[in-house]
Amino acid sequence: MNADLGRLLGDVDTLLLDFDGPVCSIFAGYPAPQVAAELVDVLRRLRVEVPPDLASEPDPLEVLRRTGAVGDQGVTRAIEDALCAAEIRAVETAEPTPYGREVIVAARQAGVPVAVVSNNSAVAVSTYLVAHRLAGYVSPIVGRSYADPDRMKPNPAPILQAVNALGTTAGRCVLIGDSLSDIDGAGAAGVRSIGYANRSAKAERFRAAGADAVITNMGEVATLLIDAISG
Repeated sequence: MNADLGRLLGDVDTLLLDFDGPVCSIFAGYPAPQVAAELVDVLRRLRVEVPPDLASEPDPLEVLRRTGAVGDQGVTRAIEDALCAAEIRAVETAEPTPYGREVIVAARQAGVPVAVVSNNSAVAVSTYLVAHRLAGYVSPIVGRSYADPDRMKPNPAPILQAVNALGTTAGRCVLIGDSLSDIDGAGAAGVRSIGYANRSAKAERFRAAGADAVITNMGEVATLLIDAISG
């Protein structure tokens, strides 16, 4: 049993989840590199000069982030719109994370509020939750600020938005995420963090970044929540 995880869950009463990773793999059936390449094509159609490293960027969120850094709001909105449309398409073939559903349901059954804080669009997250009959278990959904990529995690703003919407304090919340931006954003917000190391190489990076606990399977969290219900 993960002792750090058990102690951590005993210290908090609100669960914040990143979406892509802890809940599902959003781009499982519509690969992220394909989406990123399509966003680069949008830039080219807008006659934006695309440097070679951006042309080969496999992460669509990074394409959006770098587009926003240029400062042309019209171009940023165009990439945002294209990415939102791609994310909505992607959730149709998203692959649920093993035990992700069980974590959400068990948390609510244990009286633990659950929110999603994601760098994906809120409409994509909501579409997935509705399709998988989870919408009634999750509130609020805090997604990416429209055409404002600087506010994506690791910026703590969306995490604090969720904390405030839940009417609680940062110290009573824990965020489960599968990227360093989640761990760093949680730390900046004063929220505890669980690093979901869905690839083995991530575990040490999460510990080095200050994650309060590290898991390799969402089932570890589900088991503790189910035990809390039965115990």
